[in-house]
Amino acid sequence: MALALFIFFTLLLHSSSAKSPSSSESPSEVLVTYGSVLKLMHEKTKCRLHSQDVPYGSGSGQQSVTGIPTVDDSNSYWIVKPEKGSPVKQGDTIKSGTIIRLQHLGTRKWLHSHMHASPISNNLEVSCYGDDSESDKGDNWKLLIEGSGKNWKQDQKIRLQHLETGGYLHSHDMTYSSRIVGGHHEVCGVGEKNANNIWLAAEGI
Repeated sequence: MALALFIFFTLLLHSSSAKSPSSSESPSEVLVTYGSVLKLMHEKTKCRLHSQDVPYGSGSGQQSVTGIPTVDDSNSYWIVKPEKGSPVKQGDTIKSGTIIRLQHLGTRKWLHSHMHASPISNNLEVSCYGDDSESDKGDNWKLLIEGSGKNWKQDQKIRLQHLETGGYLHSHDMTYSSRIVGGHHEVCGVGEKNANNIWLAAEGI
């Protein structure tokens, strides 16, 4: 009886140790898929892409989009969605070059851009627009993965290029001084690739 118990527990421990590597995937192996809820971190400033029900005081007057230094703010979550009319399903992987939309979790508006000037740097304004039932082509962004990876993964460097304006989602050290968004970094669109338009999927997934 004792020998049987010894053999049973030996096999059980061996089985558990064999399974352990696959049960704790590293962030670099975690896929971002349609339906993922995540925060996008700007590589240079470490700010999270953020929005809240505060309109721009200039330009379009639409809901503002900023970069926030705080990691745990609940207004920095975005849902990854396909472009309107796409046949893909929730849970499908997303390849480099794919057109996606990002929906702000809290306000249900879409990450948007157009030819209005951004408030601080006078680049392309990035805003939030629409709702669950209203979305247009100004909400479409092309996912561009940096490096050799084909499918979007957590902690992987990416760029997002706005389909209509050609501008890359961008941030920098220029900050707002207003009471409501004071200390937030400007988020805008720029026409050229540079180190300030690199982002990573951070928290969430």
